[in-house]
Amino acid sequence: MRRVLVILAWLVAAGFLPVVALAAGVADVSERDARSVRTVIQAQLAAFAADDARRAFSFATPKVREVFGSADKFIEVVREAYPVVYRHETVAFLKPELADGTLLQGVHLTDGQGVLWLALYSMERQRDRSWRISACQLLPAQGRVA
Repeated sequence: MRRVLVILAWLVAAGFLPVVALAAGVADVSERDARSVRTVIQAQLAAFAADDARRAFSFATPKVREVFGSADKFIEVVREAYPVVYRHETVAFLKPELADGTLLQGVHLTDGQGVLWLALYSMERQRDRSWRISACQLLPAQGRVA
């Protein structure tokens, strides 16, 4: 658990975890990019559900993969620090936005007790034009799902 907290603290300090406050530079995202980003996040969530650490890890940016070092460390952190991302009951994608050059994708997730969470994904376009996950910030959302 201590190792998980150290990694999370490092990610915050290094600026990998996004700041939730959105600046004035918010713009719309193309439908194509929105679909691509949604596909990446859905694929990672499916990999978590299947306990496929290597596949889940493959959707992270190279920099994030470098920080964690291995798929096993990565999935350990997700299991402990992001349990609703690792195992969720429902998923609902919000409208993605570009804020100061970063694509942000909000995702509502519910846990096993019906508690609603907001997972805010920061996405980074790669040289090959694909999208990868550069960070995920998990916040409690208002409400419960029956």
